[in-house]
Amino acid sequence: MKLRPKKSRNLSIRKGKVDEATTFTLAEKQILIVIQEPVKSLKRWYGSSMKDTRRKAETLELSSESLLAINKCGLQSKFKIWCLQFMLIPKFLWLLSVNEICSTTSEAIEAKINIYTRKWLGVPPGLSDVAMYCRKAKLKLPMKSILEEYKCGKAILLTMLEESDDPVVSTVQLSLKTGRK
Repeated sequence: MKLRPKKSRNLSIRKGKVDEATTFTLAEKQILIVIQEPVKSLKRWYGSSMKDTRRKAETLELSSESLLAINKCGLQSKFKIWCLQFMLIPKFLWLLSVNEICSTTSEAIEAKINIYTRKWLGVPPGLSDVAMYCRKAKLKLPMKSILEEYKCGKAILLTMLEESDDPVVSTVQLSLKTGRK
């Protein structure tokens, strides 16, 4: 495997801030600092800011654009629901699990999803979420709530880390940032 300075990035953090003075070289070529040219990994951009505050707005914007794109395509309603269930929701769940985004953002995404889902199913806008996502009703829709999946994902992550076989991982004091709710 050959390392290439053009594809590599430099990120040096001192006292909680990105240090621009530190430079690294590879094959006598300087490696760019992340501030100069951000890098994308696992659908996440890494730049000068190490905070996830901007990720919230990006996720909300992506959800609006994606739902609008599905709505504008010429598919039948049942196929739009399929696209939502098996393509978009896993994508949103991945973004919510990789980034530290609070539960209110997942609620906002679910509200947008519910608007389009009601439209595609032809049900009245006043139909409650309980009727749409209930597992014990007479009419069970094969849909999952992004908010419930988000909460389950956070709980599974916490349990997995707490019950790890590695003593270092299991003794760490964890704090998952999921909001105030």
